[in-house]
Amino acid sequence: MTSTDDPLPGTDTPEAVRLRVTCRRCHRPLHDPESRILRLGPECRDPAERVPRHDVEQDPLPGVG
Repeated sequence: MTSTDDPLPGTDTPEAVRLRVTCRRCHRPLHDPESRILRLGPECRDPAERVPRHDVEQDPLPGVG
């Protein structure tokens, strides 16, 4: 490998590419994790469409204090 084939510093690690997720109604890009899951932005979301969240008791991970 010659010096012209060496990658630029900081470019040799692959970056995670986030898929562009857009709102189903207004087609604007979504950035909030909940909006991305629902595919609806906060302005387009009806409060009745909110996904109910349930807290579940979980066993502690082994080896974690």
